[in-house]
Amino acid sequence: QTPPPPPPLTGQKGGASWLFSRSKSGQMHRSASEISFLKKWKQLSRLQRSVILFLFAFLAVCGVISYTNVGEQWKSLTNKSSEDQKTEPEIPGLKPANPAVLPAPQKADTNYPELTPQKHPKLLHVRRGPPNLQIRPPRRDVRVKAQNVAGKAEEVPSQADKEEKTEKSIISWRGAVIEPDQSTEPPSSKIKEPEKPSSVEVEDQKEPVPINERQMAVIEAFRHAWKGYKEFAWGHDELKPLSKSYSEWFGLGLTLIDALDTMWILGLKEEFEEARKWVATDLLFDKNVDVNLFESTIRILGGLLSTYHLSGDSLFLEKAKDIGSRLMPAFNTPSKIPYSDVNIGRGTAHPPRWTSDSTVAEVTSIQLEFRELSRLTGDEKFQKAADAVMKHVHSLSGKNDGLVPMFINTNSGQFTHLGVYTLGARADSYYEYLLKQWIQGGKKENELLEDYMKAIEGVKKHLLRKSQPKKLTFVGELAHGHFSAKMDHLVCFLPGTLALGAHNGLTADHMELAKALIETCYQMYAQVETGLSPEIVHFNLHAQKDHKDVEIKPADRHNLLRPETVESLFYLYRFTGDKKYQDWGWEILQNFNKYTLVPSGGYTSINNVQNPSNPEPRDKMESFFLGETLKYMFLLFSDDVDLINLDKYVFNTEAHPLPIWAPA
Repeated sequence: QTPPPPPPLTGQKGGASWLFSRSKSGQMHRSASEISFLKKWKQLSRLQRSVILFLFAFLAVCGVISYTNVGEQWKSLTNKSSEDQKTEPEIPGLKPANPAVLPAPQKADTNYPELTPQKHPKLLHVRRGPPNLQIRPPRRDVRVKAQNVAGKAEEVPSQADKEEKTEKSIISWRGAVIEPDQSTEPPSSKIKEPEKPSSVEVEDQKEPVPINERQMAVIEAFRHAWKGYKEFAWGHDELKPLSKSYSEWFGLGLTLIDALDTMWILGLKEEFEEARKWVATDLLFDKNVDVNLFESTIRILGGLLSTYHLSGDSLFLEKAKDIGSRLMPAFNTPSKIPYSDVNIGRGTAHPPRWTSDSTVAEVTSIQLEFRELSRLTGDEKFQKAADAVMKHVHSLSGKNDGLVPMFINTNSGQFTHLGVYTLGARADSYYEYLLKQWIQGGKKENELLEDYMKAIEGVKKHLLRKSQPKKLTFVGELAHGHFSAKMDHLVCFLPGTLALGAHNGLTADHMELAKALIETCYQMYAQVETGLSPEIVHFNLHAQKDHKDVEIKPADRHNLLRPETVESLFYLYRFTGDKKYQDWGWEILQNFNKYTLVPSGGYTSINNVQNPSNPEPRDKMESFFLGETLKYMFLLFSDDVDLINLDKYVFNTEAHPLPIWAPA
């Protein structure tokens, strides 16, 4: 039988041009193996040949796809490795502070994140813009493994979440030009999932450095105080270090809750974990007990909210929602000015037994906490109740150039005891919270700024004087037109508040006044025999031979381990970088150790700051010594502006940092 003709050389149907090779001369040649293969190929049916060709094509396509995928993965791994190398600073300390991210909130039964060191650069960089945030808590390790840094980087928010809108409007007030920050939307009345703790973008992590010697001294002081509390007063409100016992105020572990965020910031992991277990198992608010609205808000609610933001542990938010809800009956008054006391078990509230008045400072210094609780929970009732108080006080008559009286009636909603004005007890934190609410809300609530600026002008006009012989600037009191040269230690919050306002764009003379007043507060320590300030001083307005600027009356010479001067030293150092403020704080810490430390554990208030040989210990350690005084000491001695960044956080009046809703 005659063989079939050869197949066409082109790619025609049925052809196999790829079976032939071309010689250099251009002629076609067939090898023996090719001819044999061609015969076998022709013997196959058309269906069989089609199947074979299809399989070859399918394998070829699969090969191309596999090669592409492997290549892309190899490329991404190579790029990631090179980028990781780029993020490591060649010389630590030369790059600007880099932002970190707060851990995402965890469920109550999960492990909380590892406490890692804060970086403390050798030089302080004072910045008016938005510095980066480094909020991871410090510990005493010198280095952290790269894996920990990579773990933190996974929590970076999306780029869309990072972007912030700019605010076009400008507020002008007595020469101050402030660009308002973009605030968050008002909380919805609908309950929503709790917001995650505040976070900011991360580009790369900065190298941690060891905690310095002065900060280590603060840690040692805290541990000594905690040793006494743990051994003699665990789970109770306050330690009585001399009698090795405890005292109760509300029966809610005030010292422990007040100290939670301090332990986190100081990097005391073991102590924090032990306290957290107590909160989880033993902190119960369903009890028949009267609590003071103001004190329980700033210490308990503020402490729980702050610890939630720093640790990300949702246990603390759940406890905050519980106590916040139980405090709400205080606002059920004819005027909406809250009662001073609440029974958190029965859900009832009442004024003090002797009066229907509340103090102005107490009803106007709960707003930071209740506003933040609304933001986190989505339940607007907390913020509505707190804001209504501020709006009411804003509209009241009876002020004197922005200065407010000390009392307000819960029935009528009017100021009482008119004509007495002070920045000390019963009025102090009203002025502090005007500024801090304005900052917290993104600098958009102009009524708050207006009231604050008017009040500072009122202070300058009516309460500011200079002492003799050193001409110290101080803030006195006004009673029915008569000036008194009396100044509470509580007033020493004012230099820090003024500096914070100046840092946020208010007039520069506020910073100058802050510097003058912090000098005075320091002299309230330095001119006293123990180097510790009394509760109240009187300043000499006229030069007298052998008399100092500061005079102390026998009833006023006690020291309660208060934080206000150290607090203002922290703000002044953070914003100016002047080392003298650190040195002044160091002197105060040494004198606390010398005259108030109890060897068996704890520190004690003293009755007589003028008697170094016998300061007359009072056998009481206030919760704010751990919650405020030692916390501000630790922050004062740090040179890291990102250790609780003041462009990202605002402190409540008990030194619990809460996030600014829309930081610049």
